[in-house]
Amino acid sequence: MIVAGIGLRSTATEADLAAALALAPCTPQVLALPEDKAAHPALAGRAVIAVPLAALRAQATETPSPRQPARYGAGSVAEAAALAAAGPGATLICPRLVAPGGRVTLALAQGTPA
Repeated sequence: MIVAGIGLRSTATEADLAAALALAPCTPQVLALPEDKAAHPALAGRAVIAVPLAALRAQATETPSPRQPARYGAGSVAEAAALAAAGPGATLICPRLVAPGGRVTLALAQGTPA
């Protein structure tokens, strides 16, 4: 299964999310993001996996974001969410991409969710 990990600011819109998904080199089967963002309005009508914050902190990420370690304890929220949701042994297949406007980030991981 391919999981898109999503990082999004409070000001992100559905169009911002669509722009991030358009950057992905393949189509993910599911979106994953931090549990505190699972009800974000930009996600309206989309099935998501809400990743517990402890699971984000447990992931080693490739692309550091200067804003996220203090809040989430992960170098990249998008990468950490994708890896956590894709299950044990998941592989990052697309590191963090930043959508135009900088309000949404996306990363892809492949694995078998638990």
